[in-house]
This record gives sequence, C-alpha cells and structure tokens, in this order.
Amino acid sequence: MSQIPLARRSPVPPDSCNLARAIDTIGDRWTLLILRAALYGVRRFDDFQAELGCPRTVLSGRLKNLVEAGLLTKRSYKSPGKRARPEYTLSSMGLSLRPILIGLTQWGDAWLGQGETPPISFTKAGSKSAIRAAFVDLEGREVRPDQIRAVLRG
Repeated sequence: MSQIPLARRSPVPPDSCNLARAIDTIGDRWTLLILRAALYGVRRFDDFQAELGCPRTVLSGRLKNLVEAGLLTKRSYKSPGKRARPEYTLSSMGLSLRPILIGLTQWGDAWLGQGETPPISFTKAGSKSAIRAAFVDLEGREVRPDQIRAVLRG
C-alpha cells in the first residue's frame, strides 16, 4: 500500500470538514459503544447500562446527544404493571452507520484480534455467504485503498 504524501496541513480545515463533524458527533468511546449495542438490538436504558457498565449520568447524556443528532429515535414502551419508559432505536441515519461499524469491526479483527477467530462475522441475509467492507466505484467494481484519491471541490 502506498504512503500518503507529507502535508503541512489537511486540505480541508476541520471546521469545514464533514469527517471532523462526524468525529465530533460519534467519536467518543461511550457513544461508539452505545451505537454498537444498538446495532445488535439493545434498546433500553437499563440494558445499555448493564451491557456497557457506563455510568448512568454519562449514558443518559450520550443517549440524549444521539437522539438530538438524529442517530437514535426515542419512543416509549410499557411493560405490564410498570410505568412507561423510553427505548432507543437506530434511526435511518443511525442505521446508515452499519457499513462503517462493520468495517471497524473487521479492521479490529484483522489488526487487534491476535490471529484468533473473530467472535462475530457477517453474512448476506438469506445465505451463508460472508461479506466484508470494501470500497466500490459507481460500476460496482472494488477499489483498493491505495487506489483512492481525494478530490477537492472548489
């Protein structure tokens, strides 16, 4: 893989960069872990808290931020004999992070998995055909990372 040439500055200032905005929105540990859990179907506050071990005040704040950012949808549910409580589901915006989160999972498998079989894999729905994250061009052909170039819009 080719190296990225040395640059003194990024071609796009952080305050004008959508990657920087995305990192601001989802880039902290707890937020990413909440999104990961939601991707696997966790919806309720107590379930997020039990799975992640996140302090309740931190979890509450991150869920609020994810709802405000449009990544999660908050709605009420009521178990028999209990009061109504909120649950959080991925919005279409949140679901669109699936390829990124799967790609990050596969990156972790390759670089952090110490050669062990990954604990989870992904297949095409309705088959056992394994999938992997990749870049493709408009004709559907795979593009290797070293074939990608950035194009600045003026």
